[in-house]
Amino acid sequence: MAQFEQVEVLLVEDNERDAELTMRALKKGALANNLLWVKDGQEALDYLFRTGEYKEREDVYPRLVLLDLKMPRVDGVDVLKAIRADERTKRIPVVVMTSSEEDKDLIQTYNLGVNSYVVKPVNFSAFTEIARQAGFYWLAINRAP
Repeated sequence: MAQFEQVEVLLVEDNERDAELTMRALKKGALANNLLWVKDGQEALDYLFRTGEYKEREDVYPRLVLLDLKMPRVDGVDVLKAIRADERTKRIPVVVMTSSEEDKDLIQTYNLGVNSYVVKPVNFSAFTEIARQAGFYWLAINRAP
């Protein structure tokens, strides 16, 4: 299945509008040729750790995870904990993109090893620009180990 090959960005987002804006921004900036959108934390874990519907995918990992916090089934904090706890995934850059401006979420995710915490703007064009800039930095400028 083509969608399982060489995913550069794993977008973990339950809000369809936010996911579409993020994907549009990354594709418009030619930042992610291969982008996979999963709709909740459990699907993200299945993808990352090759379980469930993703058990047959290649043993490759995304270059970047864009992670929402407030999601059904498994929330973003638990996904981040699992990513950081596993040798195979602990070095993948994770950018939290959330509507939460709560200090406790910010502090907790940084304590767990998030690379960046971005509050989603309400404004359409500002949201698109934030997504594009985040993708540009992590995919074009940053050097991963």
